[in-house]
Amino acid sequence: MMMIDNKVNIFSLFSICIFFASIGITSGDEKIEPLRKKGNGNFKIGPDYKLDPDLKDQGNPKGKNFQFSMLLKESKIFSGDDKTLDLKNKKVRTERKIFVYIPNSYNDGDKAPIMIMHDGPSRLDLVRNALDNLTISENPERRLPPFIAISVQNGGDDSKGSQRGLEYDTMSGRLALFIENEVLPAVLGDEVIRKDYPKLAFTEDPWGRAVMGCSSGGVAALTMGWFRPDLFRRLVTYSGTFVDQQDDDAPEESVYPLGAWEYHSGKKLIEKSEKKPLRIFTHVSESDNGYKDPESTYHNWVMANERTAAALKAKGYEYRYLFSLNSKHCDRGVFGHTLADTLVWVWRGYQKE
Repeated sequence: MMMIDNKVNIFSLFSICIFFASIGITSGDEKIEPLRKKGNGNFKIGPDYKLDPDLKDQGNPKGKNFQFSMLLKESKIFSGDDKTLDLKNKKVRTERKIFVYIPNSYNDGDKAPIMIMHDGPSRLDLVRNALDNLTISENPERRLPPFIAISVQNGGDDSKGSQRGLEYDTMSGRLALFIENEVLPAVLGDEVIRKDYPKLAFTEDPWGRAVMGCSSGGVAALTMGWFRPDLFRRLVTYSGTFVDQQDDDAPEESVYPLGAWEYHSGKKLIEKSEKKPLRIFTHVSESDNGYKDPESTYHNWVMANERTAAALKAKGYEYRYLFSLNSKHCDRGVFGHTLADTLVWVWRGYQKE
């Protein structure tokens, strides 16, 4: 029986090695867990996942939660009536909810760092606990700045022809401007928030402004920083949609016909553009969307994220790439296992104004 088990184990290990060789993740600089280190580069985790204690409620002092809504029809940027929308088949919200968490460690009047979170309120529960625990960490290497989490609901539905797709999958600085010119002023102007924080202010330092998202929200994080590094520079993407999902009728198609696939392939924007001042976390799951699809579909998440990481490395970016075994698209277990370390890494080096 022992010999059979050993053969099975050897066969399983061999199969895993063949798999990683096929996707190019067995490079010499690959680092295996633990993630709690300063290093950039490629990491592989799994196949088992546990919720990081730093993402649990440890009884530390809590911050304050706020919520308000913004009508789409009042937006000058995403009003819900774009000509690329498939209004017959893709529902558009009439209003989007904005969720705000101000940690207990924030001092009213300070120019706060911020983190924009797409597809709000997704993963806000984990981020709240991280802020409660890590802004007061006794370990300076583990301590987070008291950033304000602003979780923004998407405009509705998904993929081509949708409002969410328009916002997240379009290769432009439009979303960054929407956040900068409409969402942030709305947060600062909210009467309920102002009642508790009359001197609330946000930093204008782009190194004090992070963006986080998963799937199309992940590529949206990169796109915000890519097109507007003067506004946002710390980027977190899980299961990033670095594939061709831009609407076929989008004006941007004339410049970026393969959508976000152009970042790593096609035009190879990361490789061929001047290096930008960005710090970038990327992740993909072993069984992420389209992982068996051929390159001709431009819709293989594993291939897209592998190439994105390779391009970031070749260009000399401050980057961290995570490949998670035994996991799927936007895997909750992976978030719970890694998000605390991801936040610590992406905020490393931030200096308060």
